[in-house]
Order: sequence, then C-alpha cells, then structure tokens
Amino acid sequence: MMLFDIEYIWLFMAILPIVAYLYSSVGHGGASGYLALMALFSFAPEVMKPTSLLLNIFVSGIAFYHYYKAGHFNKKLFLYFSLASIPLAFLGGLIEVDATIYKKILGILLIFAIIKMLDAFGKETNTIKPMKIWQGLIVGSIIGFFSGLIGIGGGIILTPIILLLHWGKMKEAAAVSALFIWVNSAAALVGQVSSGVVITKATFLLAAIAFVGGFIGSYYGSKKYNNKSLRYLLAIVLIIASIKLIFV
Repeated sequence: MMLFDIEYIWLFMAILPIVAYLYSSVGHGGASGYLALMALFSFAPEVMKPTSLLLNIFVSGIAFYHYYKAGHFNKKLFLYFSLASIPLAFLGGLIEVDATIYKKILGILLIFAIIKMLDAFGKETNTIKPMKIWQGLIVGSIIGFFSGLIGIGGGIILTPIILLLHWGKMKEAAAVSALFIWVNSAAALVGQVSSGVVITKATFLLAAIAFVGGFIGSYYGSKKYNNKSLRYLLAIVLIIASIKLIFV
C-alpha cells in the first residue's frame, strides 16, 4: 500500500485514533469505522480488508485487556460464540469478493454500526437469560463468516445481539465482543495471508496509530467512561460512508 500517495492521508491519520478511541471505549476493534474512513478517503478495496483486520487485532486486543482486567469477561459466553466463528472467519477470509459487491455489502453492514452508535436497540437490562450452546454456535458461525468475508471482527453485530436477547450486561457484552473480534480478525487475516495477500509496513504504521487511540478509549470505557456526543459524530461519519458505498 502506497500510504502517502493517498490524498489527504494526514487527515486520515489524524482521524484514525479518534475512531479507535470511540470503538474501543465500548469494547470494539473499530473495523467498521476504519472501513468507513478508508471508503471516504478512496482506499483501494483490496487494501481495505486486510488493513481493517490488522487494525482490529491491535485495538480489540488492548480493549479486551482493559475489560478483562476490570472483571467483566464471561468465558462461557465467549466460548459458545467463538467455537463456530473462528473456522468460518478463516473461510470468509479466503474468499475474495467483487469490488462493487464488496462495497454494497459493507455499506449495508455499516448500518449495524450506526444503530449501535445511536443506541437504537440493545439496551442494558438487569434480567439476564441463559444462552444455550446451539444458539451461540449458530450466531457465532453466521457472524464469523461474514466478518471474515468483509473484514470486520463482528463485535458491532454481536454486542447488540447479546443485549437484545438479554444474554449479558453492557460491560460483559463489551468484554466478550472484544475477544470475539480479536479471534475472528486473526482467523480472517490468516485466511487473507494464505490466499496471497501481503501486509505492508504502512499497514503496521496505521495499526500503531490506532493502538494509541484504542488504549486510551478502552481504559476509560472499562471504567464507566462514555462520550455520547463523539459517538453521535462518529455515527454521522458512518452514515456518509454507508451512503457513498451503497449509492455512489
């Protein structure tokens, strides 16, 4: 990836840690946000997928660390989802999608990110329902495959599902989603590399920049910090990117 050939790359690099900060504050890796940014800055589709996966690994890893350290991780819930998601994320990572179709699918999936940022569904509840293993396997397999196919970790979809079906509380959902994102992103990236994709030094530079924002966001997010105004601003960016991907 010829990073510095991209127009307004310095603006992209300035916004990137902010996106990582916002997503990591709720236990997410931020792939949907990175993909939205890359779409707005006209990154090549073949670069977007591996880049978002690598950034996801860095940011979701530090997010999980902070949420785990704060005591919010539910091991059983994570295992039920990840058993099926990991191999299917790898399979999705092996598949290359036509650029036009890829953009349409991504634009539609960004709607989930927008809904999550606006808290339109999946509110926290004190009533927690036990999840059956077959439910976790089905949900994990579906999210895992599409995560690998598109280049996201799946947390932006998993977290609302956990909250909507009352399988866990907000912080618990964040901790589970963070590790879920990490394993899916790693599996999908291995699939990408196995199919011949090369990860450049420029990609690691972006990952380091995102890591800084992710570290700060997850630290404060795991300790009750939340900034609704910034999340609404991010939702606006995602809406613009989604419209561009679907209709332009």
